[in-house]
Amino acid sequence: MGWDCVYGDTLHGSLVLQQTPASLMVQTNQTVTLSCKTETSPSTTRIYWLRQRQALSANSHYEFLACWVSVNKTVYGQGVEQEKLTVLGNSPRNLLKLQSVKPADSGVYFCMIVGVPNLIFGKGTQLSVVDVLPTSPQPTRKTSTPKKKVCRFPSPVTRKGLQRRARLRLLKQFYK
Repeated sequence: MGWDCVYGDTLHGSLVLQQTPASLMVQTNQTVTLSCKTETSPSTTRIYWLRQRQALSANSHYEFLACWVSVNKTVYGQGVEQEKLTVLGNSPRNLLKLQSVKPADSGVYFCMIVGVPNLIFGKGTQLSVVDVLPTSPQPTRKTSTPKKKVCRFPSPVTRKGLQRRARLRLLKQFYK
């Protein structure tokens, strides 16, 4: 982290950072804007943006991305692609804009300020960058199978009776 970002940047008292959105899933090559709003802080407050690439564990660490120093100056972390990342400050809101995001940009992004005696963090934004957005499952409809129509043959007794009736009708028509 550059000395330009830390010098003379301490706040006393309680301060809250409202960071939005809480989570975001976007497709590759999209532009993402994250917001950090400070409550009761002077307009000269320096906002730091950090990223945590993996889930919180013993091996996880924060990567310093950038610090908004003033209207005309942003200090970037080592290895940060400045053409992809822009910090816009307009007290009390500070924005981190990421352009042409890739899956490697996924992680939890935090805004932070230096307070006394502690560092004050926003709640973080979980950014997931995917090549294809997942589709929501379509509601499953139970398709009813058509009921088979059963043709019942008359019982042998009924069949004999029907045959007799048919013969009688035929004979009646013949002998008329």
